Amino acid sequence: MPSPALAAALPLATATDATSGYDGFIGWVLSLMDTLGEVGVGAALLAETFIPPIPSEAVLPAAGFLAWEGRMSPVGAWLAATVAALVGAWIWYAVGAALGPVRTRRLVGRLPLLEHEDFDRAERFFARWGGTAVLVGRCVPLVRSFISIPAGIERMPLPVFSLWTVLGSGVWNALWIGLGYAFGPAIRPVLEEWSAVLSTLVLAVAGLAVGVFLVRRVVARTRATRRNPALD
Repeated sequence: MPSPALAAALPLATATDATSGYDGFIGWVLSLMDTLGEVGVGAALLAETFIPPIPSEAVLPAAGFLAWEGRMSPVGAWLAATVAALVGAWIWYAVGAALGPVRTRRLVGRLPLLEHEDFDRAERFFARWGGTAVLVGRCVPLVRSFISIPAGIERMPLPVFSLWTVLGSGVWNALWIGLGYAFGPAIRPVLEEWSAVLSTLVLAVAGLAVGVFLVRRVVARTRATRRNPALD
């Protein structure tokens, strides 16, 4: 928290409005945090679980900045963010558990350009790296939201899943909130410049990954059909 003398020396806009200048989802989320404090941080992280274009890499440093200004407790912000991440993970875990492996495998096999082997491969990967996958996945954009689904499908014990989720989310949240708190107003120009870019980049990377997968799958099926026309 800044000293009174330092706070007086800061620009008026910094001292009175920590959220102006942000675009799209990011602007809305930061306004939510500015209004509701730690509860807003939790709401923002819960929303990020279901709306991936809200990147926590932009949201959490802003929470740290608001804590630096004295508008919330940094520990409270971290706790709210971590609890919200766990609640969101539980919801996706429940979705996976409701589907189950048999139903999910059947569903995957019916989807265009997907095969039962895709599910089998993912299942083998998760069986080998389940705990590590959850831990690391909590620190990867997009994967962070959906890594809970295979955990639910495979019925990873809920206490174990919760532990890995809290560890991964806790470290991730502490890192980004800590950066915002440590750098204070210096973090604001960076967030203003990159908030919209980050949202767009997350969507672009996801679209590119899906596009590459689809192109590779179409090419593979085309070659297989040419080698064996009976497959057509």
